Amino acid sequence: MLTFNEFHLADNAKIVSDSVPGVGSQKMLRKQAEIEGSIVSYPKMFPIAIKKAKGAIIEDVDGNQFIDFFAGCGVVNAGHVNHEILDYVSDQQQELIHALDFPTQNKLDLIESILELTAPGKADDWKMAFCGPSGSDAVEAAIKLAKHYTGRSSIIAFHGSYHGLTAGSLAATSDKKFRKDLNTALPEVHFIPYSYPYRSPFKENASGFDAADYLEYLLENPQSGMTKPAAVLLEPIQGEGGNIVPEEGFLDRLVRIARKHDVLVIYDEIQSGFFRSGKFLACQYAKEQPDIITMSKGLGGVGMPISAIVYQKRIESWGSGFHVGTFRANQVGIAAARGALSFMEKYNVPDHVNEISEYLFQKLYRLKERFNEIGDVRGKGLFIGIEFVKDRETKEPHPELVGLIKEKAFQLGLLFEVGGHYQHVIRFVPPLIINESIVKNAMEIFEKALIDAQLETTGYQKALHAVL
Repeated sequence: MLTFNEFHLADNAKIVSDSVPGVGSQKMLRKQAEIEGSIVSYPKMFPIAIKKAKGAIIEDVDGNQFIDFFAGCGVVNAGHVNHEILDYVSDQQQELIHALDFPTQNKLDLIESILELTAPGKADDWKMAFCGPSGSDAVEAAIKLAKHYTGRSSIIAFHGSYHGLTAGSLAATSDKKFRKDLNTALPEVHFIPYSYPYRSPFKENASGFDAADYLEYLLENPQSGMTKPAAVLLEPIQGEGGNIVPEEGFLDRLVRIARKHDVLVIYDEIQSGFFRSGKFLACQYAKEQPDIITMSKGLGGVGMPISAIVYQKRIESWGSGFHVGTFRANQVGIAAARGALSFMEKYNVPDHVNEISEYLFQKLYRLKERFNEIGDVRGKGLFIGIEFVKDRETKEPHPELVGLIKEKAFQLGLLFEVGGHYQHVIRFVPPLIINESIVKNAMEIFEKALIDAQLETTGYQKALHAVL
């Protein structure tokens, strides 16, 4: 198994300040609060000021080093400041940076690579369009194309979905906290349950296919109250919803139902794509292809902002200037994407993802055997969710314990995000180049944080019993 040692700042966490955040971070956080808008969020989850990062290690201004298990919100799949990818960036910066949507060899090479990876042997059936710099821009473009092609206005999205916070993408994002006190600009978005094998709203004899059956019911029942939609929009593996992997076969069944009713399928691969699942796209574990796929995050290689959609040529209906953006197809972002693809191929990163994730899953399964509060461990590749419950029989969510674990892990040097319908799922989304040493240290921290949090919530005896 590859170590990728030269791509990491260190191979373990190191806390050197008397407190976390340290004095330097505290000073900068106070300054930030004075001069930057209150919409900032990550410094409230992880109150540190970052000095530098490399690979899977982030160092703050006080010299503390943290293991990054959220990869800049699933962006730096190839690790922070990957020097091989930065060579592509540096070379491009000397030649051309901003070119609107004019053709360049840089861009054409990337398009051909992406289309071949998306549909091996069938790339000629697909096209690629660059959007603005963020994933939300790609979602907006995908919705716009679907509505234009079909001539319909409504969209079906899913419980647990996250597609962004611009008007259209927000309308298709299910978490109500993001829409509190706001009126969305996109009407007719219908939410239905996702295939959530561990926690289904279909109580009696529930299966992961119930959500697909419900979609079929809505499309076929003239009394469903829903007009035929332009598209079904979903994540092949849900991210913010709790890193939920649908039941095997669900995606294929959903696509077949949509095809039967002349409804397009949009897969949001912004977080699940770019090899995070062990394949280029998470939807490639299924057989049926969608009509449109959104891409961003990991596509930018080392965090360069870039987004795009790929779509089947047969639905090409829009014309020149129908979807524009000044910073679409930024040449440096494109070069970073090319560098990232080269890196993934050179080091056979997909195979590494599958190997290191198996090592990580083994450790998580052992923890599940010891701690009854871990209700479910799931994922594909390095897209992993650990769902915590108060009782395995009732599956009552345990967000209080998860919040404590996150805080205690942060104090020890491990960063990860929390998600799920009730903020009760710990999400591991690390850079894809993590190695055994980093995983070992991360899991030592995670286990200690879990035990300490359990001790605080349930008492000494139960925590001691788990240790023994």
